[in-house]
Amino acid sequence: MKPKPSPGGGARRSAPKSAREKPAAGPQSPTFASAAKALRALGIDLEQLVAGDGPRVKVVCVKPDLRASLDEMEGATRDQVVMVRIDEATSRALDGWVETGTLKSRSEAAAVFIREGLKVREKELAGLEQHLAEVEQARARLRKKAREVLGGGS
Repeated sequence: MKPKPSPGGGARRSAPKSAREKPAAGPQSPTFASAAKALRALGIDLEQLVAGDGPRVKVVCVKPDLRASLDEMEGATRDQVVMVRIDEATSRALDGWVETGTLKSRSEAAAVFIREGLKVREKELAGLEQHLAEVEQARARLRKKAREVLGGGS
């Protein structure tokens, strides 16, 4: 994936094209029907959760293991540094994954779970990217207008 310039001057990576084009798992999809059946056996009405008048609920289906994320990370260069502050419970959870030997470091553990979290919110992030593109276009028009006002041409 090629990085996109972000408003702050860094790089923003977009989701892989194949991930963005996945069909939604709506009420007519086999995935939804399968999940609804399994949850119904537990006394949970998925249709009511999704379409009900109560609080909005997002239902996502995730693979039962992290193999796909680990495989994706093996082929990717991890050269972007993000410093975050986390609470003690999160730190212990990351350390637990490292202790199992499945992940090499806290950094790798954090990268895996950030990747997983972004996948879960992929649809929302795609919408945000559209709005960010509009903001970037507006900023470009603003800079152009400012140059014109200051006599710098177009």
